Amino acid sequence: MMNKKMTDLKKTTKDQELRKLAMLSERDLMMELRTSEKGLSEEDAKNRLEEYGLNEVSAQKPTPAIIMFLEAFKDPFVYVLALLMVVSAATKDFEAAIVMGLMILASVVIAFIQEYRSQKASLSLKELIENTTAVTREGVTKEIPMDEVVPGDIVTLATGDMIPADAVLIWTKDLFINQSSLTGESMPVEKFVEAGVDRNQENVSALDMQDLVFMGTDVLSGQGKAIILKTGQNTFFGDIAKNATTQRGKTSFDIGLTKVSKFLLRMVMILFPIVFLINGLTKGEWGEAFFFAIAVAVGLTPEMLPMIVTSNLAKGALSLSKHKVIVKELPSIQNLGSMDVLCTDKTGTITEDRVVLVQHLDPMGNVNDNVLDMAFLNSHYQTGWKNLMDIAVINFHEENGIESPFKSVTKLDEIPFDFSRRRLTVVVNADGHQLMITKGAVEEMEAVCTHAEIDGQLVPLTPELRKKMREVNIRMNEQGMRALAVAVKKDVHSEAIYAVEDEKDMTLIGFMGFLDPAKKSAITAIKSLHEHGVNVKVLTGDNDIVAKKVCGDVGIEVSHVVLGSEIDAMSDEQMKEEVEKTNLFAKLNPMQKSRIIETLQSNGHTVGFMGDGINDAPALRKADVGISVDTAADITKDASSIILLEKSLNVLEDGVIEGRKVFSNMMKYIKITISSNFGNVFSILVASAFLPFLPMLSIQLLIQNLIYDIAQLTIPWDNVDEEELAKPVHWETNGLMKFTLCIGPVSSIFDIMTYLVMWYVFSANTIATQSLFQTGWFVVGLVSQTLVVHMVRTRKLPFIQSIASTPVILSSIGAIALGILIVLTPIRDAFDFVKLPANYWGWFILIIVLYLVTVEVAKKLYIHITKEWI
Repeated sequence: MMNKKMTDLKKTTKDQELRKLAMLSERDLMMELRTSEKGLSEEDAKNRLEEYGLNEVSAQKPTPAIIMFLEAFKDPFVYVLALLMVVSAATKDFEAAIVMGLMILASVVIAFIQEYRSQKASLSLKELIENTTAVTREGVTKEIPMDEVVPGDIVTLATGDMIPADAVLIWTKDLFINQSSLTGESMPVEKFVEAGVDRNQENVSALDMQDLVFMGTDVLSGQGKAIILKTGQNTFFGDIAKNATTQRGKTSFDIGLTKVSKFLLRMVMILFPIVFLINGLTKGEWGEAFFFAIAVAVGLTPEMLPMIVTSNLAKGALSLSKHKVIVKELPSIQNLGSMDVLCTDKTGTITEDRVVLVQHLDPMGNVNDNVLDMAFLNSHYQTGWKNLMDIAVINFHEENGIESPFKSVTKLDEIPFDFSRRRLTVVVNADGHQLMITKGAVEEMEAVCTHAEIDGQLVPLTPELRKKMREVNIRMNEQGMRALAVAVKKDVHSEAIYAVEDEKDMTLIGFMGFLDPAKKSAITAIKSLHEHGVNVKVLTGDNDIVAKKVCGDVGIEVSHVVLGSEIDAMSDEQMKEEVEKTNLFAKLNPMQKSRIIETLQSNGHTVGFMGDGINDAPALRKADVGISVDTAADITKDASSIILLEKSLNVLEDGVIEGRKVFSNMMKYIKITISSNFGNVFSILVASAFLPFLPMLSIQLLIQNLIYDIAQLTIPWDNVDEEELAKPVHWETNGLMKFTLCIGPVSSIFDIMTYLVMWYVFSANTIATQSLFQTGWFVVGLVSQTLVVHMVRTRKLPFIQSIASTPVILSSIGAIALGILIVLTPIRDAFDFVKLPANYWGWFILIIVLYLVTVEVAKKLYIHITKEWI
């Protein structure tokens, strides 16, 4: 339990609390939080976790089941049903009210179950990608889950780490923090202990204090240690989590679903008054006409749409999890199906995720062991993010048993890597000398070197020598190698205090050559993506020569390369033209990657971005689908919508196919149901104008829709033709309107034929025999509506060239059997149906067969004219 001073602080605002705690000395702060340099004890940490709870904010917590259930009622289609149920109950039509209540309950319960399962699956999958932080407890520093951090913990921060909670810094080294999630400022902020702000000013915000770091921000470069002050909902971020957490903008999925919903509501608003007026004027029973118009409105809207969409996405997410793909945001599955441009980093994606050190050369291109020794010291003693090249140097040195030329080496200081300098410096005491060792990108290293060491001699870097060195670098690049330069500087300071300004007047000692060979699997994956209509573009921070060779090796056509420096000089209009014809962008910084993606989106593309580096986070947030891997930096995983457990384009190809299946099955339900329902409404309008009674009672229309909708619940598991998976899919409401107006009325022709048969053949032409008429049309309507799904679900010949999945076939048989069972058994009395004459069934079969044949002919004509289908 915190002491009295801590309790008093709780009465003030969070901003004031943090400011007061930050102004304490390190000793007072540790006393305040009852911690020490060795950190908390495990027992104390356990007690504090019980007291303060898990380190989570509300936006990260799972939605309680009861809230999720109530949210399922928030649907415009449910509102229509509820209104109809209330009106029916008010007029004592309790049978209709009960049926409508069951429809509401069925829709809500199924939607709730799917959403609950989806959340449960998502949470269980997220455990596989749990973010961690380095915490010191009882003198031992170890990685623990971020949600287990408590006030008083001492955390160690390095490049790429997310800040786990609000904390005050007690030690820093060139620490730069990205606070854009809290402040909106894109520029990184340098943080250091004993910040030079007038901390006594009352108007200084906690966010302006340079020794405080906050949950929701991340380390861009440098190192630091901090004491956790506040966790979870008590953090600065906790108050504004829902607004401050970076949200992906509206994707093609969101926009498409909104368009469909508006289209449906417009149809309801137009047809409801028409049906109401026609029935009221022709029958004179305005009460019945009102109920019937509402029933028609309900019948027109696919009330299971929200649940069908959720079912599709949830099924897709679970299916992808079996293919080593974790879906963090469900709509991203459909966006994968819509994706027509994939932007990807080079390293580890189209190349093997194992960089091998193959050469260590002096400035003239000769093998030199001193270069290897210096590079090893730099890689071994640096404490930031060890990239693949650092690991390759260390592994090569250790596997070959190379002994150090120095008797004793002690690390003194470090200047961490950052993306603007593109180099890293380590300072060691080697046999009594302060040795400054810097390695980094060749161009940036050349800029800070004035001399070179050749055959043990120190020589000035003349223009001629620089030219020869560049030729060595180019030769390495042309062989597919990534080259890093290594430089040294001795005894710069008497004290071990170094800064970026010391990276000058250095001596270049040589180059390290690394090979990251192209993945064989990437060749087939990229070929398949191209065949499926996805253009692959490479966005890399590496140089263009190496990247161009790798692209050629994996089958990405590169006619020319655009460099980051050229992008900065381009206008938006120039960029729009350039992104369409360029497949390789090199030497990019994070903002340039983001600009390329934004430009592609403005050109109408659905863009995916695949990357795992810290500098990929802005691009991942900007893309329609942000894709990273489970080994990526914390901030990178947080910015992604999809995470791959295997860094492979083959895995991503599975995601694209699954996304297209999800979209195709959603559009099947939407197009088939809306067009079929529209045909029914058109038939009702015709019947209402000429019949002396209602063609079907509202309760009969509702039960027909309920049986049909339940049968459609298996649509997410339907098969999809290969041709439908061959190219990206997009929401087209214009196509939906055209499809509805062309295919829907076909059913009306046979509805009218059914009317004529019931009127003339079976003499169901009076109010006394209206139940026979309604029963006959109910059976034809339900069976034709159910079977036409199999005709319309494919552009091929149904049952022969393309067969629905087993669940869809069984649900169709079940729906037809249930409808006929209602009519053939005493259950019919509850719905005002009557027994049908024996000779009815011959006419029934004839009408159904003629209808299915006519739909097939209409389908072929529609495809021939419009060149499109579902």
